[in-house]
Amino acid sequence: MKDLIGGPGTVNGMVLRIGQSAFAAASIFVMVTTVGFYRYTAFCFLIASMGLQVLWSFGLTCLDIYALRKKRDLQNPVLVSLFVVGDWVTATLSLAASCASAGVVVLFARDIGNCKDAYLHSCRGFQISVGFAFIAWALIAMSSHVMFWMLASV
Repeated sequence: MKDLIGGPGTVNGMVLRIGQSAFAAASIFVMVTTVGFYRYTAFCFLIASMGLQVLWSFGLTCLDIYALRKKRDLQNPVLVSLFVVGDWVTATLSLAASCASAGVVVLFARDIGNCKDAYLHSCRGFQISVGFAFIAWALIAMSSHVMFWMLASV
């Protein structure tokens, strides 16, 4: 297997996973602290998707730390195929949740005009949370792309 930047058991891969976890957790935190998020299914889907992403990425971060400390190689075909499936599932869910939530935010801000003075704080919280979710998705897309090419190079 080729050694690609961001692969499992590497420092770059660990940093990528930490970034995924951090931005997904930030998205959850901002959304949960925003008033009235629970009224909209898309925002609840975003929280569920980002929660799964935090668990997946944090688990793989711990695995990367273990591999780096013990100097183990995580780049065998069975593990990489597991990582590919997990990354693609979480990437697809994260993109779907981010896009659905962004659609609701655009509906509020532009179409309904619901982001006036009374709801300005909530709209900003929704927008920031969706922004963090898209950054988390971009990092997930990078790692899933790397994992796919690692599996293809077997």
